[in-house]
This record gives sequence, C-alpha cells and structure tokens, in this order.
Amino acid sequence: MLLILITYFFGLFFYKTAATVIAPFNIKARKWIKGQWRLIKKIRSTINNVSGRQKIMWIHCSSLGEFEQGRPVIEAFKKQYPDYKILLTFFSPSGYEVRKNYDKADWVFYLPLDLGNNAKRFIEAVNPSVVIFVKYEFWYRYLNNLKKKNIKTYLISAIFRPNQEFFRSYGGFARRMLKCFTHLFVQNERSVELLKSINITNVTLAGDTRFDRVHQLVSQAIEIPAIEKFKTDKPLLIAGSTWSDDEEIIAKYVNRHNDVRLVIAPHEVNEAHINKITKLFPNKKLIRYTQLTGSENLSEYDILIIDTIGLLMSAYRYGDWAYIGGGFNKSGIHNTLEAATFGLPVVFGPNYSKFMEVKELTKIQAGFSISVQAQLDAIFNRLRTNQEFRTQAGEKSKAFVEQNLGATQIILNSVFA
Repeated sequence: MLLILITYFFGLFFYKTAATVIAPFNIKARKWIKGQWRLIKKIRSTINNVSGRQKIMWIHCSSLGEFEQGRPVIEAFKKQYPDYKILLTFFSPSGYEVRKNYDKADWVFYLPLDLGNNAKRFIEAVNPSVVIFVKYEFWYRYLNNLKKKNIKTYLISAIFRPNQEFFRSYGGFARRMLKCFTHLFVQNERSVELLKSINITNVTLAGDTRFDRVHQLVSQAIEIPAIEKFKTDKPLLIAGSTWSDDEEIIAKYVNRHNDVRLVIAPHEVNEAHINKITKLFPNKKLIRYTQLTGSENLSEYDILIIDTIGLLMSAYRYGDWAYIGGGFNKSGIHNTLEAATFGLPVVFGPNYSKFMEVKELTKIQAGFSISVQAQLDAIFNRLRTNQEFRTQAGEKSKAFVEQNLGATQIILNSVFA
C-alpha cells in the first residue's frame, strides 16, 4: 500500500513538473500552471467574501465531456435547492477555459492538484455540504479527507469495465478510493455487477445524465437560416466534430456524388485547419459560415463549413444523417447523442469500444461504424438513396435517447432523500 501511495504521489509530482517544463511551449500546460498558482488562497478569499456562511454543493469534472454529464445535475439542483451555492471545479484547461463563466455555478475554479496538504486545505476552505464527482474522477487525499469529515460524496454517471484496476488482484489502492463514496450512480447493469464482485453495494443503476442533457437541448436549439437555405431538396449530411482522418474519408465520397450537400463543423476551427478542409474539395463550391453576408444564393453551394463554435448541436436539426468525428483517434468518438436526439442516423469511425451509448446505437442499427472507405461508401449510399431505411434508423436513434431519460432525477431524489 505504501509503495502504491508513493507511486501515486510521484506520478502527480512528475505531471506537475512536466507541465512546468513544457509550459513555455504548450498553451494548455501554460494555462494549467497559471490556474494552479496560489489557487487555494484565491479560493479561500473568494468564498469567504460571501456574506453569511451558506451551504455549498461542490461538483468536480475532469474536463468538458464530464461537465456535459454533470451539467443537467447542476441545473436541476439549482432549481430544486436554490439556497445552495454551487462550486464547480475542473482538472483540465479544456474544461475550465470553456466554462469558467458558466452562469449556473457561483464559482468555477481549477481543482488544486492532489499533492501535499492541498486536499485538506481546499476542503477546509470550501466546507461543502455535498460533493459530486463525475464519471472517472478519483483523487486519493480528497476522497479520504471527505470521508473523514463525513461529507456526503457521490460519483455519478460512472461506468466500470473488467480490465480496470479496481477489479485486479493488485487493485486494493483503487478499491479503497471507491469505498470513500457515500453512493455511486452507474450507467449500466454490468457496472453494478462488477462493483458487487468487490463488495461495493452502495450502488444505484441510474443511467447516463447526458441523455437528459441532449434531450433538453432540442427545445433550446436555435434556428440557423443559412443552413435552411443551403439545404434545398438534396440529402444533407451533417459532419460534426471532425478531424483530418474523418474529413479525408468524407471528402472522397462527397467529391464523387453531386446530389449530397455537406455541412461540416470541424473539431478545430483554426485557420490552418479550415484551409486544409477546403483543399479536400477542389471541384466543389464551398462557403464559410463566418464569411456569409446574407446576399449569397446558398442553394448554389455544395458545402457549408461551420468555422465557429456553438452551432453544431442546432445544425443537426436540418440534417438527414450525421457523421460524428473522433472515431479514428485514441480519445474516441465525440458526442453522438446530440445528433441522435434530433432523430438522425449516425456514422462514425472504429474507435468506440469505451462508449456504451455508441455500442447500443450500433446494436439497434441506428449507428454505423466504418473503418475503411468502402464501408463508408456503402452506408452513405444506403442512407442517401433509401429514404425508408434512413427514416427508420433515425426513429430508432430518437427513441433510444427518449428511453434512457431520467438519470438526473434519480440522482437528486437519492442524494436528498
């Protein structure tokens, strides 16, 4: 146990040291180092400036993806328990920088690294009444200090797999962290069974809160007149959160089919990447969203590039089917549920084994994985030419989302029963 603890803290120390070394050359590392600077002092002074001592709910997310799972809980909690203050923390700059001004939280900070007395000092400064960690967050000293202080601590939208350390013979250290939680809310029955196998029984099968989030977004989707004018009567493919590997394989198909119209919203919208995309379509007429003047006849264009953030989710409402990027990367596929909740069949790359919802969409033939060009051509041809097949697949997508709603309320009902 002592050796594992030393390894754990050495790993964190190495992470901090490496981030410090590369910070001058890496913007993400630089933002993280800057965010950690005198962080607890900043947190203490900010929270102590609140007049009167109020109850605090602290919710921690690793990054932006986990935030989207925690978000419906935050917003429902805010409505049901307005007397609580909400503290939101992130580990990653990609979460903090995007959501540091999130208006449903009273405070948004980085999480101080779990070294030295940081965890103890942070918990003493915040003194939370309830704590929620989202999905994969396990910090040894934070969890131990929360348990010692008898502060209710929950893990939500968690998912467990047999190959994780918790279920290995050498996983005592990891299992000790699990035992610090007051209760665990998991996504599937397999997770319940795995936890039971290591005598963790304070578990509820609640599902994934992202279903509640994406379903809520349908009513919040905005109209995008440019896409409506662009669509015409031809089949419209929405390609969302794409990377270069995705874009190259899509381009080979679109370049060969003049009756397909494409709206593409790449994951990276920097100038270099947008220019790279335009070169993939030498014989197509393209236009960028940020360069629209309102005077264009958009029906004359073949491809509309969404070169700004914040529009993708609303864009899905206009599509006939969607391609979701990231499936050729190690990190895996981006959000398929946003497209599914609008009733779109979804196509994606091969790296989806860690995404339960993608597995389920594939199983019910509402989602389709491709690894090579021929597979993409085959499913795109079917979706493009067979309206009955496309409609049925889309209806299955939408029904899948609707059948999995309710995790947020299950969590709140249990936490404050």
